[in-house]
Amino acid sequence: MMDIAGTLRRAWANAIAHIDFPLLLITAAIMAVGLGTVYSATYDSTHRMMSQAANMGIAMVVMWVISRIPPQKLMSFAIPLYIVGIILLIAVFLFGIKVNGARRWLSIGFTRVQPSEIMKIAMPLMLAWYFHKYEATLKLKHYGIAALLLLVPFGLVAKQPDLGTALLIGAAGFYVIFFAGLPWKIIVGLIAAAGAAAPVLWNMLHDYQQKRILTLIDPTTDPLGSGYHIIQATIAIGSGGAFGKGFLNGTQTHLEFIPEKHTDFIFAVYSEEWGLLGNATLLFLYTLLIGRGLMIASAAPTTFSRLLAGAITLGFFTYAFINMGMVSGILPVVGVPLPFMSYGGTALVTLFLGIGILMSIHTHRMLVKK
Repeated sequence: MMDIAGTLRRAWANAIAHIDFPLLLITAAIMAVGLGTVYSATYDSTHRMMSQAANMGIAMVVMWVISRIPPQKLMSFAIPLYIVGIILLIAVFLFGIKVNGARRWLSIGFTRVQPSEIMKIAMPLMLAWYFHKYEATLKLKHYGIAALLLLVPFGLVAKQPDLGTALLIGAAGFYVIFFAGLPWKIIVGLIAAAGAAAPVLWNMLHDYQQKRILTLIDPTTDPLGSGYHIIQATIAIGSGGAFGKGFLNGTQTHLEFIPEKHTDFIFAVYSEEWGLLGNATLLFLYTLLIGRGLMIASAAPTTFSRLLAGAITLGFFTYAFINMGMVSGILPVVGVPLPFMSYGGTALVTLFLGIGILMSIHTHRMLVKK
């Protein structure tokens, strides 16, 4: 019996050896809030809540597997994953399934895949590998090549069109380039150039994308059309007041005024029920998540690990900022989920891939020679 108990203890210790518990507990707290909000948003049917719970289980298994892979091994996946991602994006452009005017999915017989999700991880992985490779001889041309590596998938995803995912991919890549030491004078120059090119960029947007931006300025111009999402979401957030209406008591939610209430607009559901105090609590949890990720990045022993951890962590910030911004009416509606809260399996698995990579970087740091 003693041997069995000892074996079980060793097996358990090995199973949790690469789990960063502060990061796991913070993420689990956000997920618990999200699961309760999904239940409230779809209270007339428990199917989605049960499905989301299953998605969370699968995502956490993925996290556990990835956390056990050393960063050196992850680095070897950078080029193959990037190339596969680009090939799949080109395949979507040529043969993809068109749904609601957007060509984002690729049919592989028994199911459909969204290759742009792959690039959310492949992009920072590739650029972190690239800057790690050239860290000793880094020159201005390397930043230019990195920008090209970023622009190719960004352009392919934006062309689908999927501006929300393109922004997330672009942000993830930019964070790697920024952390790699991109000079501030270049950043300022790029901002100035973007401002000067704004009229050209405006004309490159699709009609519905232009309409979203115009509606953001004044949603009342089309209250039953493109402005409907913003108007109903802001009503829900405002009606929550300081302490909210209480769990399952959101009238905007349960009278079906909030569109996409269990996915992109789940923050409006949460805000109506828990109010300003609940929002402050949620923001605090996201701050803890980002803070823990940046701590892991700062302690990373290699350039690859540091750049990858920093980009993944700020990627979580970008998810939350864009989603809360669009639901609150300060950013255009671009279809970005609220991390670890919105319903959806693919995005959740991608997010937990990022969590698993952070855990791998943290728990393997003592095994990597500087």
